[in-house]
Formats: sequence, C-alpha cells, structure tokens
Amino acid sequence: MGADRTYAYGAAAGVLGDLLLGDPRRGHPVAAFGRAAGAVEGALWHDHRGWGALHTTVCAGGAAALGALAVRAVRPSPAASLALTAVATWAVVGGTSLAREARTVGRALEAGDIEAARARLPHLCGRDPQTLDADGIARAVVESVAENTSDAVVGALIWGAVAGVPGLLGFRAVNTLDAMVGHKSPRHRRYGWASARLDDVAGWPGARLTAVLAAAAGPDPRGALRAWRADAHRHPSPNAGPVEASFAGALGVRLGGTLSYGGRVEHRPVLNGATGRPVRAADIDRAVRLSRRVGLLALGATVAARALWKGRGK
Repeated sequence: MGADRTYAYGAAAGVLGDLLLGDPRRGHPVAAFGRAAGAVEGALWHDHRGWGALHTTVCAGGAAALGALAVRAVRPSPAASLALTAVATWAVVGGTSLAREARTVGRALEAGDIEAARARLPHLCGRDPQTLDADGIARAVVESVAENTSDAVVGALIWGAVAGVPGLLGFRAVNTLDAMVGHKSPRHRRYGWASARLDDVAGWPGARLTAVLAAAAGPDPRGALRAWRADAHRHPSPNAGPVEASFAGALGVRLGGTLSYGGRVEHRPVLNGATGRPVRAADIDRAVRLSRRVGLLALGATVAARALWKGRGK
C-alpha cells in the first residue's frame, strides 16, 4: 500500500471515528497536551514575548516532533501507519463534539430554557452568557460552529495532507496554545503573542478553504460569496472573518455585533447585515449540518490534493 493511500484511508478512518464516537469524556489526548502546556507555562512564564515564543516552540514543536518519531517507528508496517494516521486524525478532529454541544444549546433554546442554554454555552465559547438573550446565545453558537469548523476540522485536515501525522498534531497544538494563552488578558498580552500570531498563520489556509466550501455546500452560495467579499475584511480576526461571513451569507443570517468576553465588551462589525436576518434557535441545527458537509468535503479535497501533489513528484 502506497504512502498516499495509507494516509487517505487513515484520515478517512479518523474522521469516521470522530463521526461515530466523538471525543472521549476522559483522557482525551488534546486535554493531556493542554495539561503539559500548562506545566510548561508554569515553568517559563515571564511577561515577555521572547519567553512566550519559547513556550510556543517547546509545546508546538514538541507535538510535531512526537508525531515524526511515531511515524518513523511504524514506517515498516503499512497497517500500523494507517492506524497511527487514523488515531491522530480522530484525536485532532472535533466536529462531532462541536455539533453535540451546539445542538444541546439549541434544544435548550427551543424548549425556552434560557438558563440551561446559558449554562451550556461556555462549553463552546468564552462569551459571558449572562449578558445574552436567546437570540444572542443562538448567534454565539452559530459563530462558534463556523469558526471551529475551520479550527477543529478543516485546518487540521489541510495540515495533515501537507505533513501527515506531524502536521495534524502540530496544528492542533498551535490551535490549543492560542486558546490557552493567545488572548489579550494582562497575563498573556505579551507572553501569548507568539502563539496567537502562529495560529493566525497556521489557520490561514483552513479558514479560506472553509469559506469556499461553506459557499459551495450552503443553501445560498451567492449570498456566502457576497458576504465574504463585503464583510470578511472588517472582522478583527484575519481567519474568523472569512469563515463567519461565508456562513452568515450561506445561512442568510446576520453575525457579529456587540459581544462580551470576561467582562470586556467588544463591538464587532455586523456580517451580512445588508440582507441577513437575526439568528434564531433553529439556525443552530442548520449551521451544524453545513459544518458537517464542509468537513466531509474538506476530507475529500485534502486527500485528493495530497495525492495529486505527491503524484507530480514521482
């Protein structure tokens, strides 16, 4: 079995594993990485960009190096190589858990239980749930589904296609570090700078492919492309902007606007404001279905691109 076919079968098996099993409730590899990264931060933290860059290098580089060592160890066995790719893909792809959490909030909103929806929202994003009404919670969930489709699914598959298991693990490490230290809290404003910038770079191709696929797979392709062109550049995040704008246009809703993180209020531009309507609870399930379609299309696109690229080198 050739290396490209081994990767294709392994990646497909990993995505299927995520669809069937989701994330384990205990002992998830990403959680273990997070604990290790937290320990490294405890040993290295200084309010300085250089120390933060060292933290990023140790943690993200260590994850990629571990993947490279594992690939080398199983290289003589195609079956073991396939299994390693499948496990690594399953470990870093989080589409099913994303869908499960989003739908849990959606069901609470549809049942009129806003307190239950507020209690569950922190499992998806860092918004202050007590400041949100039902429509605000629904909007936060749709935005989180859009952004995490890129971060937790498409971006990982792109880097897996580029660099195999080390790419999968390295990308998830970078994305996790950004969530841990890449925000603008007083403690991490300087220390997390390197992690945040590296996440912007690593997430760039996944965000663009996600936006393209959301337009292709959504119910309103023209609306998605129109919102992407008109509004993506106005978003403060270079990667969340295209993804959220494309999802907004595809679903015919408005995203963005005022939000609150940790007591800090931000006024973000409205995406698809010209033609979109306010987000409703029923739109959460629509966003989840679109996310699923985008993830499956991304698997096919990245596997095909890897095969074509490797084929040109022969």
